[in-house]
Amino acid sequence: MKKSLFALAATTAFAGAAQAQSSVTVYGLLDMGYVGYNTRVANGTAVNKTTGNAFSASGESTSRLGFKGTEDLGGGTSAFFTVELGLNPNGAQNVNTGATQNRQTFVGLKKNGIGQFALGTQYTIVHNAVAATDPGQANNIAGNLVYPAITEGTGSTENSTGAAYTVRTNNQLSLNSATFAGFQANAMLVMNNKNQNQTIAVSGVTSTTTGGLNNQNGWGLGLNYTFQKFYATANYQALTSKQSTQTYVSTGTTLATELPVGAPAAGYAGGASTPGTNVQDNQWYVAATYDFGILKAYAQYINRKISAQQDNSYYLSRSAEQIGVRSYITPTVEAWASGGLGRYTGFGSNAANLTAWQIGSNYWLSKRTNLYAIYGQTGTSNVSTPNYMTGSAANVNPISTNVSNYAIGVRHTF
Repeated sequence: MKKSLFALAATTAFAGAAQAQSSVTVYGLLDMGYVGYNTRVANGTAVNKTTGNAFSASGESTSRLGFKGTEDLGGGTSAFFTVELGLNPNGAQNVNTGATQNRQTFVGLKKNGIGQFALGTQYTIVHNAVAATDPGQANNIAGNLVYPAITEGTGSTENSTGAAYTVRTNNQLSLNSATFAGFQANAMLVMNNKNQNQTIAVSGVTSTTTGGLNNQNGWGLGLNYTFQKFYATANYQALTSKQSTQTYVSTGTTLATELPVGAPAAGYAGGASTPGTNVQDNQWYVAATYDFGILKAYAQYINRKISAQQDNSYYLSRSAEQIGVRSYITPTVEAWASGGLGRYTGFGSNAANLTAWQIGSNYWLSKRTNLYAIYGQTGTSNVSTPNYMTGSAANVNPISTNVSNYAIGVRHTF
């Protein structure tokens, strides 16, 4: 009887110790406010204007619900996980059903003094670097060329001709070192290969393919450096998409001279976890910040080039540089401002000049709740519409667009 009681006491104590070494946290963010936008698109002799306003969500930060936990395994080793979903607080369905519904889901191990690794759907190394070095903290209002976004407005042209980089990927292995002498290294490997029997059907001048190769892979390297109030980061990531396809855009004449499916189109999206089709997607980002005490200064540069796997002369390239400042004017009032210039080029004389600027402010009611006001403008000029069949410019009157986007709202984290 005594042995049974001792065994039960020991088991209970061990379970209690194990439970004390583990922790699970429920966290989230809700962002709601008044959002408006004005868009002007000039195409040749026509000028189209749109306006909109609504009580909308996620103007400053995307609303989300998450669960994260850690377990102490002893000897400086711990296990961790994160599950994070996008929320749509002003919609009929509360959990976002779009491409960002699974914002992050991963599990990994960490060793103190060495680093950590994780597997799952995760942010890319470029996005982690942008989050640490963007003066607007990657908000969702127009006026940012490094993290182009717009709330309520639609269209890739409004979005300064598409996403500047890939925000997250599925099937990712991430590696993050500890910090040594101010340096911290990051890496990622993306692997998703699917191969099956291939069937090709030809009808007239159009061929379609089912099965075959469908590989979505990638890798990335990054290095951060911190010295007192100075911080710098340099990152490169390359995402490769390969499919066995012989499908072509058809005009009813011939297949040989037409644009292969997978050649990047204007306003290439791919900003979330959606992979490309038969493209090589190379992205790199460098940035630096310096904290002067009264304000923090930011400098950023980003470049993205997407090429067709079948013919790399079909490409789109987008680059932008941006500077900004962020400061606490009072202990409860925080403000920021940024401005940037960019260039968008591609096959068929497809080109555009990009401009953007943004100002914003937070009024902190507490550590978890703030009111915000943000205004931004993005301009895209001299966009020539390419002829996808010949690779030449078809529209002699370039398209230009301008969008202004503003939001006043409340954000609460928990």
